[in-house]
Parts: sequence; structure tokens; C-alpha cells
Amino acid sequence: QVQLVESGGGLVQAGGSLRLSCAASGSIFSINAMGWYRQAPGKQRELVAVITSGGSTVYTESVKGRFTISRDNAKNTVYLQMNSLKPEDTAVYYCKTTLITRGGRNDYWGQGTQVTVSS
Repeated sequence: QVQLVESGGGLVQAGGSLRLSCAASGSIFSINAMGWYRQAPGKQRELVAVITSGGSTVYTESVKGRFTISRDNAKNTVYLQMNSLKPEDTAVYYCKTTLITRGGRNDYWGQGTQVTVSS
């Protein structure tokens, strides 16, 4: 059984920083892409950033230059360093990973962590 555990959300003032973590555990053969999504109230969930197994990254335009995604393959963990936070970054942040397990290749989601940026 696979589990994704997120941590690092919270309340921060505009201009501040937060670092999110998402650790995968269980019977994992390998991990492909790892990414972060967010969903603000009344809005659809959107991609924030993704990192491939080879380390290539993609960011949504609104976070370029402020957010950095990284991964530690030894720890099965993906991180999202968020700097220069803005009120519009307020959302529930979810990690998503593509894992290879005994059951094959599947996507898994974390439980979500709230990020609130005050003005």
C-alpha cells in the first residue's frame, strides 16, 4: 500500500516563504514524475510545478522565478520551495506522483496542505 504524506503548509505574510514536502512510502518499485498542484476556493485544481525522474522541471507561469521544485530520490520525497509568496498563492496544495508498484503504473495524490498568504 502506498501513502503520500505532505507537510509544510501554513500561514505566512506576503513576501514570505514556505517549503512543502511530500514523502512517498510503501511497496514502491520506482517513481516517475512528481509534482505539485493547487486548488483555491471556487477554482479548479491547477498544476504548479512538476519534476521528472531525470530532474527536468516545468512551472506554471505565475510561479516562475519564485517557486522551486526538487526531489530526493533516496527519500522518495518531493519539495516545493515557495518564496516571495503572494495572496493569490493561497490554496490547498496537493502533491501528485506517478509510481510503479506491484500493481503497475499509477498516479497517487497527497492529502493536501493549506497555504494561506496574508496581505
